[in-house]
This record gives sequence, structure tokens and C-alpha cells, in this order.
Amino acid sequence: MFDDLDFEGYTCPVPIRPDDTVVLGHGSGGSLSHDLLRRLFLPELGKAAPRALDDSAVVVIGGERYALTTDSHVVSPLFFPGGDIGRLAICGTVNDLAMIGAKPIALTCGFVIEEGLPFEILQRVAASMKEAADEAGIYIAAGDTKVVQKGGADKLFINTSGIGKIADGVDISGANAKEGDVIILSGTIGDHGIAVLSAREDLGFETTLESDVAPLNRLVEAMLSVGEVHVLRDPTRGGLATTLVEISEQSNVTIEIEEERLPVKPAVKAACEMLGFDPLFIANEGKLAAFVKESDADKILNAMKKTKYGKDAAVIGRVIGSGKSQVRLKTAIGGTRLVDMLPGEMLPRIC
Repeated sequence: MFDDLDFEGYTCPVPIRPDDTVVLGHGSGGSLSHDLLRRLFLPELGKAAPRALDDSAVVVIGGERYALTTDSHVVSPLFFPGGDIGRLAICGTVNDLAMIGAKPIALTCGFVIEEGLPFEILQRVAASMKEAADEAGIYIAAGDTKVVQKGGADKLFINTSGIGKIADGVDISGANAKEGDVIILSGTIGDHGIAVLSAREDLGFETTLESDVAPLNRLVEAMLSVGEVHVLRDPTRGGLATTLVEISEQSNVTIEIEEERLPVKPAVKAACEMLGFDPLFIANEGKLAAFVKESDADKILNAMKKTKYGKDAAVIGRVIGSGKSQVRLKTAIGGTRLVDMLPGEMLPRIC
């Protein structure tokens, strides 16, 4: 099934040097992460990952299309306002399947546990995973456990993989954005990143804000039932800005968003102003950005607003041209600035 694919773009642009090492920014989802993909993983593994830049791969079995994805979770701390590493692990993988229009079926989970972790913590995480899986209507089909010596990990890491079924007629990819598409955001941005930040005691920062971590597959089902969706992406690491830049590059389109239309909670604005952050680059775990057919935008927006996780959905921009990869932000004072990826991440270990 890979014979017709062009792997020219997967050649290594910059040779790997003996003194190159991995830094935290390589896990950020920003330009350093993309550099790692293009310089190392895609040249080596590209033929095994023809949709490597989407949230899930598509495999064909018996004429049916299935989505396949995997994700690892290293959030610190393990518990934060509104969620924990267990709920995050389930929702993150469910959402990766949903972002290419798949209906999630089953997950696997792997635990890397540091010696000395209390059973009580592990039990709380497992219970949270079950609750999230039940909410998403998915089951955990298999798992694995490894224990490393004290100091060999930071308490607990979790890997989850998932499979889902893609219905006939559904074709969603970061490469499918079209000129004229309307861009809809499902709700406020930055909630997760600021909530996790507030739980890091060494920073001395507090807020009542809770993470938005949530399964979005029901929301996606509602959207697909009423209109044509070209692109879906959940703006996790690197935030909404990074997600939009990725889509603009995949589809080779010019995107324009309006600052005044971006839904941001006052607590997130205040925290970002105090800490020098930009909400556009803060991680989310229960939001999606959708590029939809212009004539279907109102129907899709209304359907989103009727769901639990789409009630604050808003139109934030559109695709204004093709043939040039660019993201523009119309500022509140009437100017326009270009949006790009950060090299690394403002908040490491956020998911």
C-alpha cells in the first residue's frame, strides 16, 4: 500500500553529527521536534509511516480503513487540577484517533513504574483511566507493566496505543485544508498548560483554573453528522499556534485568524501576562481546531455548541489562500503579524 508514496521529502536535510544530543525542546511539538522528525525518524522510518504528520496512521485491512496511533505520557506532576496522568493518557489517544475522523474501538496501555511508587497512587491512576475510557465508550484491551529502579524514571510514565474505524466517505487530514475553509475552535485555549503549571510547587503559582482534558470523539461524531470537515487537530504540545503552522505547511495554504475571536479565559490571560507567555502556544488537552467547508460552517458550529465539550466553540478565522504556507494573526489593534512555531516549549513535561 506504500508503493505510490513519494518519500523525497523524508530525506535528511542536515546530517546527524556525532555531538548532536537530545534536549527537552525536542519533545515540545515545536520546531525542534519537527527537526528531530525530519533529520532522524522520517529518513529511517518514513516508509513505515506514510501519514507521519497526522495524529494517526491509516491502515487498510480487508478493504476497511482503520486508524492506528500511539502516545506516551510523562506529565509532571502526576495529578493536577482537573485531571491526572491516567485521564490524560486515555483522552490523548482517543483524541488522536478522533482527529482523523475515526470511531475509537480499543486501547492498549503500558506502564513504566519507578520503584517505590505507592500502590495508592497507581490505583488512583488506574481508576481514572477506567472512568475516562467509559466516558469515551472505549475499552482497554491489553497492557504491560515494567518497573525500573529508583531514579530510573520520574514516578510513572504511561504509553497508550489505540485503534479506531474510519467510516466510508470520511477523509480528514492536515493536508486537506482548502482555500475558503472556515476555522472553528471548540473552546478556550491554554487551560491545560496553566492548570499543570499551577500544580508545580516549585513555581509558587496558584489558580483555580482546571485542565480541559477530555475525550472529544463524541464531539467529532456530532460534527461529521451535519457537514463536511477537511481537517481536525487537537492543539496539544505547542498550542494552537503550532497546530495551525503544521496544517498550513501540510496543505500549503495561508491561514488568517483574528485575535479578538480567540476564546481565552480571564485566568489564562492573567497568568500569561504575569509569566510572559502567549496563550497561542500553551498546551490544550480537550480542544480541537476544525477546518470545515464554508457552506457547512454554521451547521457544524451549531452542532458543536450542543455538545458537552463544544459549547464554547467559536469561528476564529479562515483559509485565505493556497500555494503559500503562512499563518497570520489579525491583532486586536488592527495590525497583522505572522505566527510561527517556537523552537522548544515554554512548559516542558506538560503531557
